[in-house]
Amino acid sequence: MEEWRKEFIKQELKKQYDQITVPEEAKKRLEEGIRMAKEEKRKQGRIVKLRRTAGTAAAAAAAFIVLVNVSPTAAQAMEKLPVIGTIAKVVTFNTFEDQNGKMEAKVDIPQIQVDGEQPEANKEIEDYGRELISKYEQEVRDSQGDGNYALDSTYDVVFENDKYVSIRIRTTEIMASGTEYVKIFNVDKSTGKTVELMDMLGGDKELLEKISENIMQQMEDQMAADSNVIYFIHSEMPETDFKGLNGEESYYFNQNGELVIAFGEYEVAPGYMGAVEFTIPKTVTGDLV
Repeated sequence: MEEWRKEFIKQELKKQYDQITVPEEAKKRLEEGIRMAKEEKRKQGRIVKLRRTAGTAAAAAAAFIVLVNVSPTAAQAMEKLPVIGTIAKVVTFNTFEDQNGKMEAKVDIPQIQVDGEQPEANKEIEDYGRELISKYEQEVRDSQGDGNYALDSTYDVVFENDKYVSIRIRTTEIMASGTEYVKIFNVDKSTGKTVELMDMLGGDKELLEKISENIMQQMEDQMAADSNVIYFIHSEMPETDFKGLNGEESYYFNQNGELVIAFGEYEVAPGYMGAVEFTIPKTVTGDLV
């Protein structure tokens, strides 16, 4: 009998619901919402399909990469990251992770694939990652695992065009305080080699000097505009002042094709300023890329 009552009430409520008059405008909004929901679902289905296809491609690429254990505590990883254009792509070649008491490290080592090939620059990138890992392991040995130390190194792709791809590696080291290092690898896709700043400038020392002058002018302008901004120029310790570029600094190009010079923490400014960058106008450099 109880089930009968429930069914009777259900049918009565349904009749009352069916008799409700829905305003035409509300009905249109409802129908539009349903249409958009279906469209979104269709797009999501397409995205899932593309991700599965991309995952298969990444697995195939992994077969051509030899993963090397950089230490017994290394965690191997092969993650597909966004494809860069149609020629080059960047993958995580190796991820090192370790924790020893209050000491820990995580280092992602990227690698570039150009037309399915492994460019020569990959060795330089890997060697740099190994240096970071060795530094951490030395700290562990020196403190016998009883220190306070953290190392975190990640990367991102900051520039890419038909000829070049630039990978920026950011490393944060924390002991009593934190320090941020920046290292950028600019790779010529056609040669597979890294391009130093001086080489990018065609060995033009006068142009390098003009860029240095522009950076110092930017430093002066920023300090004049804000008393909290300090750079190592015109100080009471001239031996530590920034005197200009040597052609080996980290750099990349922004989306407007302008040269950006990147400095790590403490290189040209006090630690509280962090890692700083200077964008050089094309009126100084010309169109380099």
